[in-house]
Amino acid sequence: MRLLIFGLGYTAQALADRLRGDGWRVVGTSRDGRSGTIRFDDTDAVRREIAVATHILSSVPPADEADPVLTTYGADLLRADAWRGYLSSTGVYGDVGGAWVDETAPTGTGRRSARAEADAAWLASGAHVFRLPGIYGPGRSPLDRVARGSSHRVDVPGQVFSRCHVEDIVSGVIAGMNGPAGAYNLADELPASPNDVVAFAARLLGMEPPPFVALESLSPMAQGFYAENRRISNFKAKRVLYWTPRYPDYRAGLRALSAMTSPPMTSAAPAPASADQR
Repeated sequence: MRLLIFGLGYTAQALADRLRGDGWRVVGTSRDGRSGTIRFDDTDAVRREIAVATHILSSVPPADEADPVLTTYGADLLRADAWRGYLSSTGVYGDVGGAWVDETAPTGTGRRSARAEADAAWLASGAHVFRLPGIYGPGRSPLDRVARGSSHRVDVPGQVFSRCHVEDIVSGVIAGMNGPAGAYNLADELPASPNDVVAFAARLLGMEPPPFVALESLSPMAQGFYAENRRISNFKAKRVLYWTPRYPDYRAGLRALSAMTSPPMTSAAPAPASADQR
């Protein structure tokens, strides 16, 4: 199998690593051709890869209100005889006041209109669109932010959001390779307050929870995040793709990450019991 990935970001790189381990040939693009990738604007090289790929995935977000992959290579993708996927965002649903949303909910009503347009365009092309909430995993989680002192809590009563461990996103995309085209939410099963998640991470680290900060002190982008409130349903992915998250809530995911990064034991193990001990 040959996978072409547009944009080797955090999640796409995790998928590439997993599939290479399974014997796939994976090629990725980047803006500058770093680390063995193909430069996005090397159109001849990219088109050669499109022509031979069995699977094509884009993780490239919109730029200048347009999807750069569809703008540059849309016609080539439609001609290709390959499975196509797109990593979108649950931000396309906008604010729903904390209600549950599934793939039938309207999109394009929130602050991410360009993302919603790209999402719709990939769907119209017959692709598998994976709508992702907050992504966390090794090296990129509340544990890391709390440990380096860059985390905070914000007093916004009732605000919740969903998240998904990167390993579960990878398994969801792979499950989607054998399922029908369409939109799929990949999310865990316990939407929660960001404050609860941060406080739990601090407890795992044996640290005090970070302080509360005023919403007005945050960047406009961060304030926009707190202005949206929703719970993401993963029922369709479970029913149609037979996908089940390994980490169904943030507690399981953060505990697993904490176990991966905990310092090794430095004290000597106790001597084995002698044979004559009773």
